Amino acid sequence: MKHPHFVDRPTENQTTSMKTGNFMDNIQKYMKIKEGFVLRQMCGENIVAGEGLQHVNFNKLISLNESAAYLWNELQGKEFTQAEMAELLIKRYGIDEQLAMIDSEKLMASWSEIGLTE
Repeated sequence: MKHPHFVDRPTENQTTSMKTGNFMDNIQKYMKIKEGFVLRQMCGENIVAGEGLQHVNFNKLISLNESAAYLWNELQGKEFTQAEMAELLIKRYGIDEQLAMIDSEKLMASWSEIGLTE
């Protein structure tokens, strides 16, 4: 199972990307969770599943931690930016802006990489 986390501290590469401008490009990029994916509770886990057979891959389950599941529920059906995702983290968990931006960048990249967003 893939576990998208976003509470790790920044690596040197992430800090470098923030300084080179790639980080800033992502702040304004709009994303949206693809239609057909839903978040379900299964055996105490937050699992993203596809509605309809075209989305189902039984070899891969996507598990979200509590914070990622919160963001999923808040953002599903809406276009959102990294900055908007970070703002939700700040309001909900009281973390500082830099950590929220790093965490949201990691989560957006993870969701994009596994095909959950467009």
